[in-house]
Amino acid sequence: MERTAYPQFKRVVSARELRETFTPTIDEIRWAREKTRSEQHLLALVVLLKAVARLGHFPVLFEVPIAIVEHVRIALELKPDIEPGHDSDRTLRFHKSLVRERLGITSDPERARAVAEAAIREAARTKDNPPDLINVALEELVRARLELPGYTTLDEMVGTIRTQVNTAVFAGIAARMSGPAADEVDALLKVDPIRRRSQFDQVKTVAGAPTVGNVKDHVKHLAWLDALGPTEEWLEGVPPAKVAHFAGEASQTDVADLGKYGTARRQALIVCLVHTARVRTRDEVAAMFCKRIAAIHKRAKEPLESIREASRAESERLLDTFGEVLAVVREALGVSAEDQVVGETNVPDSVCVQTGRMVLGALAQAGGVTALTSTHEEVSAHHGNNYLPFVEKYYRGSRAALFQVLDVLDFQPTSSDHSLFKALEFLRANRSRSGEHLSTKVGEKHGKDIHLDLSFTSENWRKILLDGRRPGRIVRRHFEACVFSYLASELRSGDMAVVGSESYANFTDQLLSPAECEPLMAEYCREAGLPPDAASATAELRGPTGADGGEGRRGVPGQR
Repeated sequence: MERTAYPQFKRVVSARELRETFTPTIDEIRWAREKTRSEQHLLALVVLLKAVARLGHFPVLFEVPIAIVEHVRIALELKPDIEPGHDSDRTLRFHKSLVRERLGITSDPERARAVAEAAIREAARTKDNPPDLINVALEELVRARLELPGYTTLDEMVGTIRTQVNTAVFAGIAARMSGPAADEVDALLKVDPIRRRSQFDQVKTVAGAPTVGNVKDHVKHLAWLDALGPTEEWLEGVPPAKVAHFAGEASQTDVADLGKYGTARRQALIVCLVHTARVRTRDEVAAMFCKRIAAIHKRAKEPLESIREASRAESERLLDTFGEVLAVVREALGVSAEDQVVGETNVPDSVCVQTGRMVLGALAQAGGVTALTSTHEEVSAHHGNNYLPFVEKYYRGSRAALFQVLDVLDFQPTSSDHSLFKALEFLRANRSRSGEHLSTKVGEKHGKDIHLDLSFTSENWRKILLDGRRPGRIVRRHFEACVFSYLASELRSGDMAVVGSESYANFTDQLLSPAECEPLMAEYCREAGLPPDAASATAELRGPTGADGGEGRRGVPGQR
């Protein structure tokens, strides 16, 4: 009873509650004196009046706390030895009829039972917690101005109706499952004689730290849960609150006790547990993915500090190398620095070949093209305070695990900008590529080439994605790291959702539809002080002078 809203007397009645709830008014005292002939009956009638006003039902007089009786006695200015009581059952029935008439409540046990039963049966379709169902019944009984039945009556009614509703739900779930699926669900309870554990315990597996190994293991766990069957189809029409309650019951019940349940109930509880485990595991995989990307970016920022210390020496070495390249070019052209013409293009092919060989030789002596390119990226990152070129280096070790995440999660954009989602599809299509570059051409439509849209990327990312010497191509390894980075960012911001998850679900699916909003619009506008339709709202915003530059709603000249 303590977990419900069923009204009852508190063990200790505070002075404030006595003053605000149980103090009779002058009108109530006058009314009670007119209806009674003795002080004993007067005290009994007023005590019943204040008690029923608080409880909604008639208590036995000796159950009323002494503090309340004494407070009412003092308010009535009666002697301390006066006790509330009735000489006969006839007097008690008369007092009850007076109180009901005074408070406007009706004593109709059959109607009260019917109202409570209808409210409980309707609520039991979406709720499963008995206290919640009792509270719904109480709310309807109070609204109907009916005298409340006893708590045990409501409790027994809830138990009966809840069992009937849940039995129908269990039967519906079992009916939607095929024979092999039901057998596979029951097989989860079989205990392995070697490990002495069942796969039922495996369903409850939770995520660990977002290491590469744990990400791969949890992805496999999600794939195993999904392979158990389409639980969302089996649970179609079952409210999420009941699914969560059934899953909680299954989670707290051991394998031996579940085996004692009826077939339909047992299978329904296991299906609910598997479904909630699938949803929770999707959330965990998505969270591990985001944390893994965050760790990669954190590690990629660390080299900037060491680069800042060594940048001066590396910059001088790169400048020396560039000077060597210029020197060999001048030597190959056979002209002095003063005589060379800027932008000269009439150079024989033999000179170009010789120049190329000498340039390559100079670069080789400086450490080679690959090493110089890496050094150039590091120094450029330092000068631009851009750590993004290093993300790919630390991304490599997580590449396989991150692509496995793409295999088990179904992503969905929640905004009108689908550029990242299309880039993600492009990434999946080129997953097996091993070359250094990728073509940005993704297809053809109406005779025109369709190219990859990189509008979701920042300028720093585009600097390392695009190669000016290869138009229409992007650096594959940086592109992969870029897409995964933005995917994690949009998962956290809600611009990208995971189908079948809860924490990363599409929030737009949880919004009210226009059809649902329409009946609520008039009441909302009334409470908010807004016009109920678009035409009236426009006219009010334009103001009394219309659209000719008059004062608007807030007195701003020309507001529309």
